[in-house]
Amino acid sequence: MGRIYRSLPSAGTRIGLAFSGGLDTRCAVAWMSREGLAVHGYTADLGQPDEKDPAEIPAIAITHGAVAAKLVDCRESLAREGIIALQCGAFHLSSGGKKYFNTTPLGRAATTTAIVRTMREDGVDVFSDGSTHKGNDIQRFYRYGVLVNPELKIYKPWLDPKFVSAFGGRTEMSEYLLSVGLPYKMGTEKAYSTDANALGATHEAKDLERLDVGMTIVEPIMGVRHWDDAVKIARETVTIEFAQGRPVSIGGKKCETAFDAIKIANEIGGRHGLGMSDQIENRVIEAKSRGIYEAPGMALLHLGYERLLSAIHNENTMDVYFTFGRKLGRLLYEGRWFDPESMILKDALVRWLAPSITGTVTIELRRGDDYSIEKTEATYMAYDPDKLSMERVASSFTPEDRIGALEMLNLSTLDNRALLLHHASQLRALAALAEAPEAGSVMKLLE
Repeated sequence: MGRIYRSLPSAGTRIGLAFSGGLDTRCAVAWMSREGLAVHGYTADLGQPDEKDPAEIPAIAITHGAVAAKLVDCRESLAREGIIALQCGAFHLSSGGKKYFNTTPLGRAATTTAIVRTMREDGVDVFSDGSTHKGNDIQRFYRYGVLVNPELKIYKPWLDPKFVSAFGGRTEMSEYLLSVGLPYKMGTEKAYSTDANALGATHEAKDLERLDVGMTIVEPIMGVRHWDDAVKIARETVTIEFAQGRPVSIGGKKCETAFDAIKIANEIGGRHGLGMSDQIENRVIEAKSRGIYEAPGMALLHLGYERLLSAIHNENTMDVYFTFGRKLGRLLYEGRWFDPESMILKDALVRWLAPSITGTVTIELRRGDDYSIEKTEATYMAYDPDKLSMERVASSFTPEDRIGALEMLNLSTLDNRALLLHHASQLRALAALAEAPEAGSVMKLLE
């Protein structure tokens, strides 16, 4: 038998469900429990900004038929992984210079590993969640789950034809809950769906699938509508302090934990609508999708971190940071954050780049991504204004030194010139052959 159940497991099977408390997971609990499964609900506390109190959610699973339910605190682990991603520049999606900070992939890494680990402790070895076959999360949940528990089996209602045919949409799910005496009060239907954690919010689907609809239809949940002139946003100057690559103070507030840093940065960046982006991306199944993302805290910390990075490290090291970071960002996106190839890249970037990032960056925030860097200080910087000053200062090299360096360029420049001329002559020879009748076989070979 394969690891994934094609249909409902046998009655009495203990199954762990990642329970968000929304309509879909309420319906899943109610249905699976009434089909005879012993459902255990696991709710991740991710400091999600769209929930008033995550601690109230497990009780909902119990009322809908779960035999047990608990809250799993993932806040610090999520924040810690977010800061590691920041130190590595693990963000491969970028449009017009605006980054997507992989907040949902980081959330899935923290959530799944914590929930499946807790399930193992509870003796529950069948895992379920609300992901569908078209998205990225189905792969992320699967990989992280099996990584933590090699004996794990998977049952997803949204892969079961019986469930999908019965509950094709929100109306059918709501009607089912009403029929079993668990009415669900459907709120005002939004023109898009939202998923959020402390690192950021993702808005996608429905109207946002159309590229003639802009981000202005989104109601931010982590910041302000910075594009709306009626929203008053005052200028604010904030200083971010890093110690060995970790944010330790933001706006004068000390960060005792990684989650403190994310929370404080979100509050400050959110006041300005910093870090919203509109991205077209390639999902793990190589089809394109579109999302609107919020990440005010990550954007603010990223600003400070990369400013210090550019002042401290040399060009070749920066190239490694950007190259490795982009590769690592895609691996994170695919649910491979803890795979060996990712661990190698993270180890190189966290151990060799981050420890030197100690200093402060002062930024004036205005509206949206309108900002200016006011001051940069660090305990060590490769940057030194006297090295290349246009003023009369003591210099580490002279005009004569520069002349000698330029003369040395003759070697490679003239070699390149000769090669280009040779290459041009070869192209002309190939063109002549193509025009000769007897050259047909040669050109066919070349093609």
